[in-house]
Amino acid sequence: MGCKAISLTGWQAGIKSDCNYSKAKISGMDEQRLEKELAAGKIVVVAGFQGLSTDGDITTLGRGGSDTSAVAIAASLGAQRCMIFTDVDGVYTTDPRKVKEAQKLPTISYEEMLEMASLGAVVMQPRAVEFAMLYGVDIEVLSSFSLEPGTIITEVNNMEQHRIVTGIAHDCKCAKIGVFDVPDKPGVASLIFSALAQAGVNVDMVIQSAMREERNDIAFTICSDDLPLALPVVEKIVKEIGASGMSHGDNVAKVSVVGAGMQSNPGVAAAMFEALAAEKINIQMISTSEIKVSCIIDEDKVVTAVKALHRKFELDKLNC
Repeated sequence: MGCKAISLTGWQAGIKSDCNYSKAKISGMDEQRLEKELAAGKIVVVAGFQGLSTDGDITTLGRGGSDTSAVAIAASLGAQRCMIFTDVDGVYTTDPRKVKEAQKLPTISYEEMLEMASLGAVVMQPRAVEFAMLYGVDIEVLSSFSLEPGTIITEVNNMEQHRIVTGIAHDCKCAKIGVFDVPDKPGVASLIFSALAQAGVNVDMVIQSAMREERNDIAFTICSDDLPLALPVVEKIVKEIGASGMSHGDNVAKVSVVGAGMQSNPGVAAAMFEALAAEKINIQMISTSEIKVSCIIDEDKVVTAVKALHRKFELDKLNC
């Protein structure tokens, strides 16, 4: 094409990060080099996934680091949109490999995409979406293999239509841990979850069941990859607090209904529970926020649950 180009590493491009090696987070940008090369009429190719720490060392940004790098560069240059080319042609109402009737979304809000990504949708990593939302940069998810329009991730106020439910997400990388006969005293739960946090284990859903004689059962979920880290921590705490024992298993999964329209439309949770009950799927745990309802179920029921929820909320008719 005859265009001048230059390639830069992440640190040459001015990407700054913290010192959490292999999982570093972008802490800032120095866009002077980028602006200089662009002003010279050059196409700038930047290596994603890397930055420079406050100690002057090269770091890698962890999962989704390349997408986050692209959004950070777009934000630092004042771009209105960052185009992400990937192996899928957009964001769908659910995993099209599980539900053939899944529909591609023309737009989705930052908040909805964050929920979808954190709940198992792998199209975009949460950190990239968080960065885009913070700096007001739209993200367009496009296919590297076609010219079809993709999905624009934007402010909810910029969307042409407001849906009650936008999508169904699922996550099979869940593990459930139960601690039995926990003394009903202030600070006991803090001991459990502080120890897990110190071990680098992120806790997702938590439920406490009131039992008898001032003792409770506590159950919580974590990523199944963290189970080897969590088990010795919990076993130690069980002895320290005088609980009677613990259980664990990774044969569970999380299914979630996501939609910004839930905030002003009651009844979504009831409809979700009704759909799962119709398929004889038992709900083990429930978690809600303003724009999502999540349930822990048996892992072998995930596909059935996702299909049932997709039908229940008529997401197959989204683009009809």
